Amino acid sequence: MLGTHHYEIAIDWQGDQGTGTSGYRDYRRRHVVRAAGKEHDIAGSSDRTFHGDRDRWNPEELLIAALAQCHMLSYLHVATSHGVIVRGYTDAASGTMVEDGRGGGAFTEVVLRPRVVVEDATMLALAAELHAEASEKCFIAASVAFPVRHEATVVVLVDG
Repeated sequence: MLGTHHYEIAIDWQGDQGTGTSGYRDYRRRHVVRAAGKEHDIAGSSDRTFHGDRDRWNPEELLIAALAQCHMLSYLHVATSHGVIVRGYTDAASGTMVEDGRGGGAFTEVVLRPRVVVEDATMLALAAELHAEASEKCFIAASVAFPVRHEATVVVLVDG
């Protein structure tokens, strides 16, 4: 069933230190991201490089996290469809953003490094191949204008 899906979030800026945006260094980049029905808010800021708070999530990290989450969820779906039993999944994703010298910039790539643990050795080859299909099904990866590469590792569950 095809459909159109709409998503809504709310942002609450928490950075006024008494003078608003009177100067570039006179306000904090702190904010909270909320969505109706979500158990937890996300404490956000800009990257430390851009005068943000190191202990809060920045938009660049959230973009990489969205790509990694989307790929994982798509991968688990296609693995199930193909009879591959996944017993573990982790990812150590990274991204590269380049400033353009005019105050902006863009991501040049994101690299996902999923490590998948499968039930048994007969599933290794197919499990490795399924990353391509998962990538095709990931809505977020299909929405970005830069490459999302995969450096996947697939291993067999070791009972211990």
